[in-house]
Amino acid sequence: MISAPSSTQLPVVPRPARDERLSSWLNRLARFYAMPIDAFLEHCGLNCKDATVLEWRLGEEEGAILASRTGLTIEALRTMTFEEIAPHARLTVARGSRYVCRSCSSGIHRKRAAFPWNFWCREHDLRLDACGGRKLGEWLPEPALALLDFSASDGAARLTDWAHGRDDGVPSIPQRLDFLTTRHRRSSPPSLAEQPILSLAARRANHDFLSRPIARQALLIIVPEYDRVAPVLAKPVRAALSADPVGYVASVLLASDGEEEGEQRLRQALQGWPLALRRRIYGRFQRLNGMRAQSGRGTGAVSEIPIHPVSY
Repeated sequence: MISAPSSTQLPVVPRPARDERLSSWLNRLARFYAMPIDAFLEHCGLNCKDATVLEWRLGEEEGAILASRTGLTIEALRTMTFEEIAPHARLTVARGSRYVCRSCSSGIHRKRAAFPWNFWCREHDLRLDACGGRKLGEWLPEPALALLDFSASDGAARLTDWAHGRDDGVPSIPQRLDFLTTRHRRSSPPSLAEQPILSLAARRANHDFLSRPIARQALLIIVPEYDRVAPVLAKPVRAALSADPVGYVASVLLASDGEEEGEQRLRQALQGWPLALRRRIYGRFQRLNGMRAQSGRGTGAVSEIPIHPVSY
């Protein structure tokens, strides 16, 4: 792969853009010197025709050759590669940019744009456009896209951790759903606040329905607005716990029946969660329990105890 290297540094070497991938920068250098990329790599002392190969296998010798020719350190060159991407995620990296930013300089391909889950340009705070296709705004109106931005950002962060092999500290979706559907209190009929607005005659006619006990799922603590907008006994389950899993789970534990029933079921549902995350949850729960005991409020509403979102 390596031919006779030259130690002569190129006279002009444009600096890499922030987050630029190695193949993009080398192709820009080749165009700057009016050379095909394979000829440019050969001139640098590398016997390969495709610069994307170097993004995965930039060895010590190849790094030393490029460093001597461009003036960059080997460490700086490796920050432009994908060597930190775990093997299970490498197939998700596109050979070129999947999306483009209308404000980025032409010919610059950033590493983030190579992944299918990134939709924003960090440099210009703009939504990326598909390469050679319709813009996302042509499919969905801007208000709809704005509503999706938070979920898209949260999903991108999760997938980025997965691609870097850092997903062990996050509960899986099945684990989250298992916790959300776990009963935190004894089943009981819906309260007046949970019941639809009915006349007295309608209440009498639907007495059996309105007096039927319902399962008090953890979901109703984490997403309390379901009590206001979803039909009684027909509340769908959706993924939550994204913004502050530590605070949300601690608040459910605080509102549970206690050691004998609800809290034990919740702790059982949390058994498969990462140990470090469980320790943080139980630590927050103990602090909130202490605050409740000191305030003398008894077992009142959880909303009395402030839950501040934190990152994890």
